[in-house]
Amino acid sequence: MVRHRVLFVCAGNICRSPLAEGIFRHLASEAGRGHEFEIDSAGIGGWHQGEPPDRRSIAVAADHGIDISAQRARRIEPSDFSRFDLILAMDQDNLKNLRKTAPADALGKLHLFNTLALGSSKDIPDPYYGERKDFEAVYTMLLAGCSELLPKDGNVLRGS
Repeated sequence: MVRHRVLFVCAGNICRSPLAEGIFRHLASEAGRGHEFEIDSAGIGGWHQGEPPDRRSIAVAADHGIDISAQRARRIEPSDFSRFDLILAMDQDNLKNLRKTAPADALGKLHLFNTLALGSSKDIPDPYYGERKDFEAVYTMLLAGCSELLPKDGNVLRGS
């Protein structure tokens, strides 16, 4: 069986991409399809390498029955471009930075999360400098998108 390898990317890998990873992993598991996926997240920058997700991301995920506390931030690596089938950026700046560093043969794997998931060009806003309600809003956006990435009636991940 082919496993779909999905990487979620944000700026520092402590707010949005860990939430997306946790949500998508949870949805795949709940659908009985967790074995079909390799799911990870990374950041454009390495400012928080080795740190757990932001406490507000952990709390919002926990409120929805998802534990992301064991995740650790990491910076995207050159090998990620060959390892993953689908690399989803949380915003246009992330996507631009990914396109600068990706080899030419990996450019087709790079997508804005909302464009691929919901057909929208809107960014998933970075809640880092915001309040708890901003993290909850990001969770809601990511849940909507991740739900669309994992079709209930199909066998393959959309976009891959």
